[in-house]
This record gives sequence, C-alpha cells and structure tokens, in this order.
Amino acid sequence: MSDPANTISFQGMLGAYSMMACRAAYPDMTPLPCRTFNDAFEAVRSGEAALAMIPIDNSVAGRVADIHHLLPQSGLHIVGEHFQRVNHQLLAVPGTTIDELTHVHSHVHALGQVRKLVAELGVEPVVHVDTAGAAKDIAAAGVKSQGAISSELAAELYGLDILRSDVEDSEHNTTRFVVMNKQPIDPGPDQAGLVTTFVFSVRNIPASLYKAMGGFATNGVNMTKLESYVDADFNAAQFYADVEGHPEQTALKLALEELDFFTDHLHILGTYPSHDFRRRKA
Repeated sequence: MSDPANTISFQGMLGAYSMMACRAAYPDMTPLPCRTFNDAFEAVRSGEAALAMIPIDNSVAGRVADIHHLLPQSGLHIVGEHFQRVNHQLLAVPGTTIDELTHVHSHVHALGQVRKLVAELGVEPVVHVDTAGAAKDIAAAGVKSQGAISSELAAELYGLDILRSDVEDSEHNTTRFVVMNKQPIDPGPDQAGLVTTFVFSVRNIPASLYKAMGGFATNGVNMTKLESYVDADFNAAQFYADVEGHPEQTALKLALEELDFFTDHLHILGTYPSHDFRRRKA
C-alpha cells in the first residue's frame, strides 16, 4: 500500500503520458492510475491521493475534451502546472516488422498527432480509451498486424518493440497539465511569475464579453488563455481563462472587479507558480 500523502492520481493506465508527467514533476511520489478523470478527482477528495495530474490541452490536438466542465465540478483547486513533451513511439509485439502492420491503435488525440505516419504506412487507425491501454491490448493479443502509438514507458512495461521513435507530426507536441489539490495553496501576492485560472459566464447583454475583457487590457494584465465552451443549453457563454498575476495584486484585482460587473458567475480555480516552460518561451 502506498502512502496517500505521497501519491498522485492520473487518468489512464500504467505507461500513459500522464504517468510520465507525474514522474517528471513529482519523482518521489507514487503515480495512481485511474479509469476516468472523475476517478482521479475522487482519489484526492477521498484522501487516497494527495494530488491529481490532469491534462488540460495539447499544442497540436488542442483542448482535452470535457475538461473545462469537469474542473469546476471537481471540488479541487489548481496548485501547479506542468508541461510535458510528448514523443510518440510506434510499438508492436516483439519480432514484428513495419510492413506487417495493418492497424495502429491509440487514443484519438494521439492518432491525430501521427497522421503523416498513418498515411505513409497505409494502416487503419483504431481509437482506444488511452495510449497505454492500446499498448497493453496489442501486447495481450500478440498479433503482429496490430501496432500502437504510445510511450517509451508503455513499451517497457508491456514488453513491446519500438519500430520507430518520435513519430509525432510536430516537433512542438507538448501537453499542459494542471495539478489539483483538495485545499488551495496560496503562494501570496508578493511572488512573481504567478498564474491565476478561473471560469466565468457573461451576462446575456450585447458586447458583454468585450466589456468584460476591457478591465484586463486597461490594467495591463496579460491573459494567456481564453476559451469558450457550451453549457447544458448550448449557449457559448461559459469561459475558461488563464491570466498572469495574483488576485490580490492591484492590476489583477481591479481587472477582476470590472469583470464582475458583466458576469453571472466567476469561479477562481487556483493561483499557482508558472512552470519553467513558460519562462523559456517568453
């Protein structure tokens, strides 16, 4: 039994990229695989894990489906972020040659990131729940015609050969994760290099989003991410945002006060130190 205080949950099976992110960001913690995102959240809520590593978007595939709905409902708080470089490997059972492959299995996002390889090989893509699960399934089947797009870690765990390395279409293929905790961890307004994440819904009035964003521009607050998503009635009035700064710092405090005039709902998910990846790209 692992120590819950030293355990970090993730969605996926052993060998998933989320597990690799857990190992990279928290090498001393034990990764806990979970079937769904809600299961990963519940592991933290119940005390089975101290943290959850949750993918939020990818530089190639875009937003992780449904995550914007799930984060506010999780009851957890964002306390950190991690950027994980994604290097896809073409895997197969030992002794397979590339020309024997007829199908390649993986998560829908991963398949979308290796379109050039799929076209080059003329294989049929097969969607799985996750990349590691695809690797595990083809290892269990033991059929040489079936390949998988997954991680180097999955190849090691499931005894598969790597037929070709780093097969992703884009060299900048990177996934951003947020780290969730049962309690918020406030880094304080005096620390530099902070990110605040929040979700909000605008009032149903003309130019409400334009007016809501005005406070960030006039107060010089850099908004690094803004995405809309539909609510239960399919009204595109829900938004997810990342901004630089702390809510108690003057510029962001004023911007949020102005935002409040044009919103029906504002939920701050967390304020946390930015990852080094942002600073390297600045």
